[in-house]
Amino acid sequence: MNAPFAGDLPRGIQKITALPDPGLAELWDSIIVEAEIKERLLSQAVLNFTMRPKMSRAVLPLHGVLLLVGAPGTGKTSLARGLANRTAAAFKGGNFQLVEVEAHGLTSSAMGKTQRAVSDLFAQTLSELANAGPTIVLLDEVETLAVDRSRLSLDANPVDIHRATDAVLVQLDLLAESHKNLLFVATSNYPEAVDDAFVSRCDLVLEVPLPGKEACKTILRECLLGLSSTYPEIEELTSDRGFDTCAGEFVGLDGRTIRKTVANALASNTQVALNPGSVTLPQLAAAAKSAQTNKRANRGK
Repeated sequence: MNAPFAGDLPRGIQKITALPDPGLAELWDSIIVEAEIKERLLSQAVLNFTMRPKMSRAVLPLHGVLLLVGAPGTGKTSLARGLANRTAAAFKGGNFQLVEVEAHGLTSSAMGKTQRAVSDLFAQTLSELANAGPTIVLLDEVETLAVDRSRLSLDANPVDIHRATDAVLVQLDLLAESHKNLLFVATSNYPEAVDDAFVSRCDLVLEVPLPGKEACKTILRECLLGLSSTYPEIEELTSDRGFDTCAGEFVGLDGRTIRKTVANALASNTQVALNPGSVTLPQLAAAAKSAQTNKRANRGK
């Protein structure tokens, strides 16, 4: 693929990756969610590129927008990046690219500039990129760009925020008509903050849930096995008869927190910190209980 932009990336674009990409393939595999979720997501993405170019929107009003929602740490962004790679792989490459948008880079305190930056990004930058080949655009924390206007006050919030959301919606409609080889994958930790009109344009809204008991066991086991490459004695914990009980203490935590909690267990005391291979299942369980307590406390704030 010939890159449309040489040198510095345009405003609002964080990264452009040619697909398929080996690193993104590993990322998809690393996210532990139910197989049905991955299959549903991949099938919808593939359908976007097989059917949308052939079908009138009067028949099926598809916009080419997927929305992943869920608690922080559930792997939505990694899942979106991995999805882009898996979609490209399904088409044997096909000159695909992943474009990651930096939404916070579009905001400005100057009147009208946020709206103009959003319009330029969609109407010019993304349009030009899509002209180069099939393009998947990651809109991380989409509530930054498509904030729920019903929750805003024109007295308390700059009118530019309202207009920026308007611009996103208008451009999504235009791109849905003009670039049917374009797919947006948006993520949000706070779906209630996303404008209803944006959600209505999504072809699929999919919740990425917290890992269940079996998923927690898998995440914990993989984390410990990864550590065992440096500290071999840790591998014994995964076959200990108390492993399942210990893993049960992690249920209710997201994948990122589970891994961080393992790190906290390695800092249970100075002796373990000096010799991480000596960590025990009770220390892991205690760290998980502490993480659960912190989670409840933060939820109550």
